[in-house]
Amino acid sequence: MRPVRTAARALLSGIFVISGARAMANPEQLVPQAKRVTDRITPWLESVDSRLPTDARALVQLNGAAQFVGGALLATGRLTRPAAAILAGSLVPTTVAGHPFWTVDDRTDRQAQQIHFLKNLGLLGGLLLAAADTGGRPGLRWRTSHAVHDGRRSVRRAVRGAKRDARIAVRSATTARRLPG
Repeated sequence: MRPVRTAARALLSGIFVISGARAMANPEQLVPQAKRVTDRITPWLESVDSRLPTDARALVQLNGAAQFVGGALLATGRLTRPAAAILAGSLVPTTVAGHPFWTVDDRTDRQAQQIHFLKNLGLLGGLLLAAADTGGRPGLRWRTSHAVHDGRRSVRRAVRGAKRDARIAVRSATTARRLPG
């Protein structure tokens, strides 16, 4: 299954590497579309931390950097689960800002935007799968439940051993009292 995972990650990450690099290099063409989303999240960003960028150009570049780095990490197989989660998070505002088919009046343009919107939802689904993929190794839930089970078994074993040692000690003491001397 490893070659399939490797190929799938590389194929999934390509769009993010390319579009992230384009957004970092030339954010001006994306700013008008992004303003729909950035104008709504700016008050929230300012309330979180005043040092965070709030202008649309900087947020487009930041989103592009996240997509570029996340795509590169996903493609190379490094930190794949966090990279996929970051890409999924960056894809939501990109999709809402870039493909608002519900605002388009022309039927042909509306259908095209709807197709791109649904394509991005498909990418989001793939990223969520990649974020949850453990690569065939047991996940955190499985490891935790087995660690608890193993811990309980070890405690039971220790209790049985302590009871056995206590019985032996009682028998030894009883036998020692019966001995002359």
